[in-house]
Parts: sequence; structure tokens; C-alpha cells
Amino acid sequence: MKCEYRKITDKGVKQETINGRKFLTVEPEVLSLLAQEAFHDAQFYLRTSHLEHWASIAEDPDASENDKFVCCSLLENAAISAEGHLPLCQDTGTATVFAWRGEGVLTGADDVAMLDAGIEACWKNNSLRYSQVAPLTMFEEVNTGNNMPSQIDISYEPGNEYRFLFMAKGGGSANKTVLHQGNKALLNEKALEEFLRDKISALGVAACPPYTIVVVVGGTSPEQNLKVMKLASAGVYDDLPRKGDKTGAPFRDKKSEELVMRIAAETGWGAQFGGKYMALEARVIRLARHGGSCPVSVGVSCSAHRNILAKITPEGAFLECLDKNPARFLSKCLIDKTRAAKINLDRPMPEILNALAKQHAGSMVLLSGTLIVARDMAHAKIHEMVLEGKPIPEYFKDHPIYYAGPAKTPKGYAIGSFGPTTAQRMDGYIEFFMSRQASMVTLAKGNRAEGVIKACNKFGGFYLGTIGGAAALIAKKHIIKSEVLDFPEFGMEAVHKITVKDMPAFIIYDNTGKRLY
Repeated sequence: MKCEYRKITDKGVKQETINGRKFLTVEPEVLSLLAQEAFHDAQFYLRTSHLEHWASIAEDPDASENDKFVCCSLLENAAISAEGHLPLCQDTGTATVFAWRGEGVLTGADDVAMLDAGIEACWKNNSLRYSQVAPLTMFEEVNTGNNMPSQIDISYEPGNEYRFLFMAKGGGSANKTVLHQGNKALLNEKALEEFLRDKISALGVAACPPYTIVVVVGGTSPEQNLKVMKLASAGVYDDLPRKGDKTGAPFRDKKSEELVMRIAAETGWGAQFGGKYMALEARVIRLARHGGSCPVSVGVSCSAHRNILAKITPEGAFLECLDKNPARFLSKCLIDKTRAAKINLDRPMPEILNALAKQHAGSMVLLSGTLIVARDMAHAKIHEMVLEGKPIPEYFKDHPIYYAGPAKTPKGYAIGSFGPTTAQRMDGYIEFFMSRQASMVTLAKGNRAEGVIKACNKFGGFYLGTIGGAAALIAKKHIIKSEVLDFPEFGMEAVHKITVKDMPAFIIYDNTGKRLY
């Protein structure tokens, strides 16, 4: 994969001759510096090609208005994030490093420990979220408080260079990875197409499309298949040949990539709220396999496409140049919000429900007023309290519930990056709370289970969706006040009370059982 690099440092890096052989010697601190810089850039900037994809959708006359709205919002989010204060997404992810160390590279240290030191410093020194939880028992967990552990995979190859891919992978997109243990019966056009239609449709929109969709067919083991899928999502295999040979070398299958793009468009999911742009691009990789098995994986990289390459050579340590000026693409965006009804949330819940009932499923609305922020841990705790005979907190009845968990708050801001989390994780609580006149309006991202639609119809509730992947935009433009209201010990999962202004949302499921999709 070709890219432009910038030099981070040449100190601590030199080529030496030892016993007549050339080695690249790297001081351990260089690894820490490189990891810290890499993850910083990946959290705030994107590749130019990714921005160009969104801009092309914003200008496409055949794109739906909702497709255009989402992509324009993502471009504006990127422009805000590039200011260097609010990361692209509130879920700043699991820090993952793939490295290929030349056999002539000497560090004299524990490379994993040095990379971890840089990763920990990056999360500590920036407004990033700590999302990793450590198990105390099989069922008890606690946030580690530093976003560790990371995932680091170091391979070896010939030569005197050290190459890296740094990735920040959030829970939403990671959760969409599917591994199917198939066999030869899957390897015909009809069977593979049926399989792909089923799996791609099931992706939904909870992982913040438009996606890069990756399919890997084959592999000498399921572990190899999944590793190739993850690397392919970052573009590592973009330069593979388009045809296989008898050696079993991997290749990209163009015909299958076109099929994946067609299936994604036909789902109607669009770039979150209906349309044809569920996917920006597709990668389909074919691998050799054992004759008795055929692993197939399907995965996505979301709109927060956080991947960055790096290398250490005799000339120094280098980092891929990401685009620091996404604002230049905003001229392509004309977002029409005049079609959206304004909803005042600082009214009694029956009045909020009546105001939403005047809009049809699929309508955009602009929300202003008070939202209660609560996600997995808060829902579990309140559910437990009710089962113990305690009352539901009044705030759960009086206000809409926003499923989210913020990143750390930068100085001068009301809150850190604060996009929605995946709604499906709270599906099991909806009927329980709505039957008690609580959680009557929920706000998050993605489609939900049929039971949520039925509960909205039965109890008169609504589910609203807001843009996933636009966390910096929401924090800067739409949240004007925030305070921790309950369960501060939950960290980023504490219950917050926030005040929003003209926050865009779409009515996904209304109180009659009608839906956007």
C-alpha cells in the first residue's frame, strides 16, 4: 500500500555493522514515541481517500437526501476533529498494533512493553475514552482506567526495516465480525451470493456506515482468515493480484467485490438512514484452504476509519501522513435542516410524545432540551434496583434516554466526543421499562429487535436514531451543558444529564409500529 510518510525522529535510529553484517539498531524509546504519535493522529485525522468517498456521495444526484446528510455531517465531524481537541469517535477503541520486524533490526528491549508505554501515554494525554474492562471474576468487571490491555502482533520478515500498522477498533464495528465455518458446498456463485446477501443485510447500520466491507474466503485456519480480514479492512492487501495460481497465493476477486457493493446498495440501509450507500468500498480476498473446510469471514471498518502506517528505516522513524484539512471538502455540502421539525424536550413526557406523534417514521427532527444519558451498566443497575423493589429514578420517566458514553472532556468544552452507542444492547430492557412508563423515548444508533417495535406500539413509545460516527460534531455543535447525575463510579458509563440544542435525529420507530426501515 503506497502512502506519503513524515519523519517523526531520526534520533535513536542508526545502521551499524556488527561482525561484518549490517543491522538497524533502534533505541526502545523510539517505539514508544512512534506508538504515541500514531494513535494520536489516527484518533483525529483520516486518509484523504476516505474523505473523498464521502464528498463524492454528498455530490451524487442519485444519493438519497439522508445519505447526503450523513456524509456531509461526517465531513463536518472530521473538520472539527482535525482541530485536535475532540476525537473522531467517542469510542476511541482497542489499541491494536500489527508489526513486521526485519530480522536485522535490534532493539535490545521488550518491544511489546515499549509500544504499550506509548499507547498508554496517548490515551492519558489526549481526550480519549478508557473502554477496556478487566474481569475480577467470571461475572464481575472493572474498567482498567488506562485503556489497557492493547493487542499487539509482531511478525518477522527478511530485511532491516520495522513496519507497523496501528489500528483503533471500536466495539460497534468489531461486534459485526462474522466467522462461518463452511465447506466446498459454499464455493459456487449461487451459494456464495445467498450467503453474502444474508450476512451483509444482517450488518445493519449500528456500526456507523458507510462501511468498508471485507469478505475473506478460505484460509488454512479460521485464525488466519480473521487476521487477513482485519488487515484487509485497513488496506494492507489492496495491491494483491486479481487472479490466483497453483502456489496458493492470496488474491482479490473483483467480481465478488462488485457483488458485495451491489448487495449493500440493495439492502436499502444506506449511510444509516436509508439509501444506497451502506458501503463505500469492498474487499474480497480469496485464500488457500484445507480441502475439508472453508472458513468465511465478513467484517467492516466503520466511518471512523482509524488506521495508520508507520516504519523505521536507517533514515529514522516515519508515520503515514493523514489529511489535516478536511474542511476544504465542506464546500461540497449543502445540508437542509429546514425540513426538520423542532422538538422541545423540556416539557412533560406526554407533550414530548404528542409532538413526536405528529411526525411520520423517517422524519428528521431537531431536539433541544434535556436528555438523560444511560447505557449498558446504568440500565443493568436500574433494572436490578426495580427487581429489588426500589422505584425507578424519576429522570428515567421524565426525559428521553440517550444511549451513549463520552470520551474525556477537553478543556473549554461542555463534554468530550459524544456520539451514540449501539441501541441493540439495550433491547432487552425496553418492554420492562416502557411498561412502567419509563424510557418512553430512546435515542441511539442502528436498527433494533422486533420486540422494540412492538413495545413502542403497545406502550406509545418512540425510538430515534442519530448519526453514528459524528461524535465530535455532536459534542461541539449540539451539547451545551453536561453533568454527572447518577452512578459516578461507572466512569464513562455514569448517568449524565445533558442539554442539547438542535441535535438532529430521525424517527426510526414510531408509536404505531411504523418504521424508517
